[in-house]
Amino acid sequence: MSDVFLYESAQEQANSLTVAGRPLGDLIGEVCGLYLEDNRPWVVGFSGGKDSTAVLQLIYTALQSLPPERRDKRVFVVSSDTLVETPVVIDLLETTLAELNDKAAAQGMPIEAHQVTPRQDQTFWVNLLGKGYPAPTQTFRWCTERMKINPINAFILDKVAEIGEAIVILGARSAESASRAQVIAKHRIDGSNLGKHTSLPNAYVYTPIEDWTADEVWEYLMSAPRPWGGDNRALLELYKGSNAGECPIVIDTSTPSCGNSRFGCWTCTVVTADKAMESLVEQGESWMRPLLDFRNMLAETTKPERKPEFRNSRRRTGKVSFARGDIQDDGEGSRTRKHVPGPYWIRYRREWLERLLELQRDLQMGGHDLELITVDELHEIRREWLNDPNEPDWEDHLPAIYRRVFDEELDWIPNDVGIFTKPNAELLSDLADKHGIPSALIQKLLNLEVSMDGLAKRRGMTDRIHSILSEDWEPLENILAESERVHDGGYQEELDGLQAELAAFNAATEP
Repeated sequence: MSDVFLYESAQEQANSLTVAGRPLGDLIGEVCGLYLEDNRPWVVGFSGGKDSTAVLQLIYTALQSLPPERRDKRVFVVSSDTLVETPVVIDLLETTLAELNDKAAAQGMPIEAHQVTPRQDQTFWVNLLGKGYPAPTQTFRWCTERMKINPINAFILDKVAEIGEAIVILGARSAESASRAQVIAKHRIDGSNLGKHTSLPNAYVYTPIEDWTADEVWEYLMSAPRPWGGDNRALLELYKGSNAGECPIVIDTSTPSCGNSRFGCWTCTVVTADKAMESLVEQGESWMRPLLDFRNMLAETTKPERKPEFRNSRRRTGKVSFARGDIQDDGEGSRTRKHVPGPYWIRYRREWLERLLELQRDLQMGGHDLELITVDELHEIRREWLNDPNEPDWEDHLPAIYRRVFDEELDWIPNDVGIFTKPNAELLSDLADKHGIPSALIQKLLNLEVSMDGLAKRRGMTDRIHSILSEDWEPLENILAESERVHDGGYQEELDGLQAELAAFNAATEP
């Protein structure tokens, strides 16, 4: 028997399946009808997990059933690579996308797969190591929008610009969570299979497997042939090895986070423990143990009692911040406002970058072709360090760190070097100690002067100087004490005195 005959027989058998009370062939007919309805391009969200794989198979199978001359509308398969995806997952994803593109081109299918990545200045490492953002938590999950939502939405908007509208196809299922079911129902257009996109006005969403259960997804994946070749056994083994689910393709903030042991970023600290990674390590992927250890080290820094150890007392704005309306009682009658720490101290960021590069070097020497951090990210992090608003890296540590780890130089950009050097830093430090003025304050004022040098008009100079001088330059303990005093009414005596003086003045000047 020919491979074509075997494939067609298997596909015919799969089409006879009944899923969620509906014949699979009927759903494939629905997909075909929606495809032929108009000229709006399709964007299929593909995470590489079971749900998005099932949707992609349905779409491919449906288009395959159409005459070649009717496949005249492009279908874009878009996958998000955050650059910190779990290695075994990204390997499977990239392999699948390559096979898909090869087969689609050979068969004349209007399907093409693309990977999107975050902007260079918005990657995980540039934010965490470069700017000092704390590792993400449930209450401060800064990563999702920057690394997933924005890159995918930018791709969708690009396709919308071509026609005016686009249809986004997702593997969302109502059975996955109550919140997911509510989102799907809320945005559904009456009398249509489509829903409104939650944030993109000219994009519509189609969720063909929204009524399927997880068991039905697996039944389809393991019984229906994969139309671009191969099978889904590797995907099944990955799920069995991790005892987890995939991180869903994310297009808006209503999509659940990648927590709850899902496949996602190996650096994810939103969950207390990354059970998916732990299971993969225990099931044979022991080479990923150092990645898990690094992730656990970052998670340790998010513990409330350890935040003051790792993070600056001031925000990147130079201000000391307090949580609004959040008052702490030390149990001894003293009440203070809760201090919100700022970015990671730069000494820890340097230490973690060196450890990350050592990890990358060791994995590569062990035969794992991984790039944990890109060269472009290193250049961006260097710029962030040199221009850090609190702790400028006047010694330019990053090239030396890279040299120590890899015993080679990168082609560093000379213009990245800041205006100050180590001798400048030492001189300013001596002057600061002598005059009791923070060296960072002097540095900011000098930086401002250099930035305005040569300009014919120095408009706004006074306001910018005032802004710098208005930052919190006092030691943290003084600021906390002052905050407590204000909250407890410590200035009442002074206010009463001033009001008395004002009353006396008014009385003396009355005619």
